[in-house]
Amino acid sequence: MLDTIKEAAENFCIHQIREPHELKEGSTQKRTLIAYIDIDTQDNKKYRVYIASDKEFMQRISKLFLEEDESDEETLKDMTLETANLIIGSAKVIAEEISKNPYVIGTPQFEKIGTFNFDVDDSQTIKIDNDEFTIAIKEIDA
Repeated sequence: MLDTIKEAAENFCIHQIREPHELKEGSTQKRTLIAYIDIDTQDNKKYRVYIASDKEFMQRISKLFLEEDESDEETLKDMTLETANLIIGSAKVIAEEISKNPYVIGTPQFEKIGTFNFDVDDSQTIKIDNDEFTIAIKEIDA
């Protein structure tokens, strides 16, 4: 499951941000803006997909889409939700194209600003320069 989400996140970095990035196992330890989207798979499992971005990474996205050099906290929260929607929506399309357990996505929800301290099944962090963006997944009860 995380493979299609990871692919979508990397595509986002390549095609939208257009900066070299590196991928590493685990979650960022930085203070982050955290959002999630719940998904329901064709095989009747539910997952929560988190994205956690440090302020600098999300400011990079805000600059890209809104042309704002210094966004306020509310704008960064909105950009976090929009980024979650774009990446998980793209992952949904990838899963459908390869017929790998397609799923339906829910509405993105903002969780908090703080340390990413959630119990998850798997996580990866994308790093561009010193900016970090974590994607993580957890199977949840129906």
